[in-house]
Amino acid sequence: MSDYVEKSLPMRVTYDAEADATYIQVATAIADGEATRQVECDLGDTEGTVILDFNNEGRLLGVEILGASVLLPNNLLIELTVNTNRP
Repeated sequence: MSDYVEKSLPMRVTYDAEADATYIQVATAIADGEATRQVECDLGDTEGTVILDFNNEGRLLGVEILGASVLLPNNLLIELTVNTNRP
């Protein structure tokens, strides 16, 4: 039997088309100044940047993706854009 478990969890994902940036918030809430450490991931020759935000206890708060149009599937960006523009 596998230890793999799949669940749908609430997560906030935003996309700023003008900045071509996506933020995936994995913490329930992030207070101003709570992200005390940012770690940029080495993507090698891949365009774009991925930055992990951690609190002072070392817990992952969120993931920022710069150059999202290069790194993420187009259908996800379209869905995020449509949902962002709804009243």
